[in-house]
Amino acid sequence: MADFREELLERFLRYVKIYTTSEDDVENIPSTARQFDLAHILENELQSLGLQQVNVSENCYVTAVLPASEGMENHKVLGLIAHMDTAPDYSGENVNPIIHENYDGKDITLGDSGKVISVKDFPELEKLAGRTLITADGTTLLGADDKAGVAEIMTTASYFMKHPEIKHGEIHICFTPDEEVGRGPDKFDVEGFAADYAYTVDGDSEDEVAYENFNAASATIEIDGVNVHPGEAKDIMVNAALIATEIAQSLPASETPANTEDREGFYHLIEMSGDVAHAKLAYILRDHDKDSFANRKVVVENICKKMAASYPTANITCNIRDSYENMLVIMEKHPEIIKLAKDAIQSVGLAPISRPIRGGTDGAQLSFKGLPCPNLGTGGYGFHGPYEHVSLEGMETVVEELIYIGTHPIQ
Repeated sequence: MADFREELLERFLRYVKIYTTSEDDVENIPSTARQFDLAHILENELQSLGLQQVNVSENCYVTAVLPASEGMENHKVLGLIAHMDTAPDYSGENVNPIIHENYDGKDITLGDSGKVISVKDFPELEKLAGRTLITADGTTLLGADDKAGVAEIMTTASYFMKHPEIKHGEIHICFTPDEEVGRGPDKFDVEGFAADYAYTVDGDSEDEVAYENFNAASATIEIDGVNVHPGEAKDIMVNAALIATEIAQSLPASETPANTEDREGFYHLIEMSGDVAHAKLAYILRDHDKDSFANRKVVVENICKKMAASYPTANITCNIRDSYENMLVIMEKHPEIIKLAKDAIQSVGLAPISRPIRGGTDGAQLSFKGLPCPNLGTGGYGFHGPYEHVSLEGMETVVEELIYIGTHPIQ
């Protein structure tokens, strides 16, 4: 299937240069109008390929239909999903991708940025030796999350259109906005998408199918203190910034992202700001176990209550909002979807792995909306920062897997 290698590379390099970073704390979907730039490009390309019902919604969801081959119309409808936005954690503007031909398996210096992707921090690099590796130049993220997935789905659609002799079932495609800020499924029209099952293409290694993820919530804590002249503050001043630090120190230091792995949950302080009069803490809470997740929310609420009792003249509010749930409870009811993914991975000579996702995907929320949707890898690693990297060979393998899935639809 080597005839799509150059097309896949060209698509990926072109897509990552389009600035599509989403933004937190924005009510509109998409959170940034720039996501439409890629959406309309994909719309035009899907139309040029000859797909049907191509559309960009007012909320920036790109959808298209690849009709079933003759004789394949009675199978269940497959959905393929990837997101267009890149994470606001690091700059996604003016991305300058660098191609490392025949990569030597050693540390990679990223342009003139002074940053290095080290084998020590990213041990998978050793097994990528000999491949064509793609990175950014150290000043931005690369955007393989998830423009690798976008390029892979587009290349798969293109392959089927160029090879009508290859029989496949009906495939519905959707490219979503705002996945990186947890709102990708918010305006996703599951009924209108009309797929029976789907896969998000948004993971890392190409041998992965993931169907277990964190339960997730956000916690916003705000403190209104009492501010008076420090010379007259005795028994009057209540320093909101100091209360904020006390709250942060009340949570277990061992249960942060830097100190946990696998199925271990955490409290993650993502933002802290304030002064004497007002302070704010923003946390994300994560856990695979449902009971442990519920307990984390109680822990945060109890700390806030304790602080409110200790500082009665301050005003302390705690707002906890659930983000998404662990899709495992849904996917356990659909083993045939997992089996198909594993069969696809085995078809390219790999042993499938299924690790718990220490995060979430659009598929987690979509599964609870009635569209069972595990997550496939993209061939990329080190997402959300300047150390992101992806191999062209890994991306090719994912396309081969998607072709297998499309040609072996579930009855």
